[in-house]
Amino acid sequence: MTDAQLIADILRGDALAERKLYDAHVDRIYRLAWRMSGDETLARDFTQDTFIRAFDKLGDFRGDSSLATWLHAIATSVILNGLKKVRRIHGREIGGDEMPDAIIPTREAEPDLKLRLRRAIDGLPDGYRTVFVMHDVEGYTHEEIASALGIQPGTSKAQLHRARARLRDELADFAGEWAV
Repeated sequence: MTDAQLIADILRGDALAERKLYDAHVDRIYRLAWRMSGDETLARDFTQDTFIRAFDKLGDFRGDSSLATWLHAIATSVILNGLKKVRRIHGREIGGDEMPDAIIPTREAEPDLKLRLRRAIDGLPDGYRTVFVMHDVEGYTHEEIASALGIQPGTSKAQLHRARARLRDELADFAGEWAV
């Protein structure tokens, strides 16, 4: 079944077609939400919000990009807006003038590289993190990222380059330990 047929069935009210679309894309959308938010509950909420918005806007899908890319663009928007809202709420809870100082991680005797890598990715600016996750983790091309985020492919490439450079700097102290 093509995307166009699936969309036509959904627009006619076919619940089975809705389920097919959901099942085909939910895992990838959830992984993106989890990697960008770092929180299981937020990831579930963002995934649900993505599909609610997608089904509401499905009649507006023009087919300029693949359905997967369109869904990814919606997910990215939902996630980034949701994270801004969470930060805004968290900032109010702490109080604007009482923001905690940045925590400088200390080196542990037996470092957990996976945890440090996750923290380093989470510490990237939103744009860098989004492009890094979409390209290096999820496997999207720069053209797909550009389409999903409404940026130029060159911007995607530049943000990926900067994200990788920051991660290299952040994890540089591990380089010597893993060399043979």
